[in-house]
Amino acid sequence: MSVGTVYGLGLGPGDPDLMSVRADRLLRNARNVAYFRKAGKSGQARGIVAGLIPEAAVEHPMEYPVTTEIPFSDPRYNEMLSAFYTNCVGHLKSLVERGEDVVVLCEGDPFFYGSFMHLHSRLVGDVPVQVVPGITGMSGAWTATGLPVTWGDDVLTVAMGTLPEDELARRMGDTNALVVMKIGHNLEKVTRALQAAGRYDDAWLVEYATMEGQTVTRLAEAQPETRRAPYFSIIIVHGQGRRP
Repeated sequence: MSVGTVYGLGLGPGDPDLMSVRADRLLRNARNVAYFRKAGKSGQARGIVAGLIPEAAVEHPMEYPVTTEIPFSDPRYNEMLSAFYTNCVGHLKSLVERGEDVVVLCEGDPFFYGSFMHLHSRLVGDVPVQVVPGITGMSGAWTATGLPVTWGDDVLTVAMGTLPEDELARRMGDTNALVVMKIGHNLEKVTRALQAAGRYDDAWLVEYATMEGQTVTRLAEAQPETRRAPYFSIIIVHGQGRRP
């Protein structure tokens, strides 16, 4: 019996109109659709493609055992997630080895800070895996500001809000254009780092880029209630480099 293929399907930043033609085609013809979600939630990736999944498709939700309940530094965090990904891979392999194709829904691009990477590293070499790239969330965010993010020789840095404050400030000061992801409860720390690096006044906060509820605000003008940003939040500092 021939084996199937696991497809890591990049869905783009949130607006289903920004999916690639290939991703749309694979999804509309899928027999098995897998996606990550928190327990008790429908899942952000699943929500992006609501109405596009064939009625006959079998859905395979993969529920995280933990998200932010345990600090990243706690050894239990990696142990629990490692076991979770191993279990998910076992299920996907069982489908593929029966000749079934499976599409795994991935927000943004599957190879850019996404959970699919942890499946890919465990699947590749054992079963066929293909990755369908998608527009990244940060591209959707800087486009939402209506300004180019880089000019000429600008260096773009992508930093995680989970980094220590002093390292964030150092990296922010060493670059021309800046994207900060994984904001959430790290917003106050990120704000202090931007101020220390002298980049605060140029920073934009984009929430839910390309999705319903999108907001684009200069960080300095953000209201107090946004001091803890939603998960789908990105800070943009535009480069001001060489131009004709």
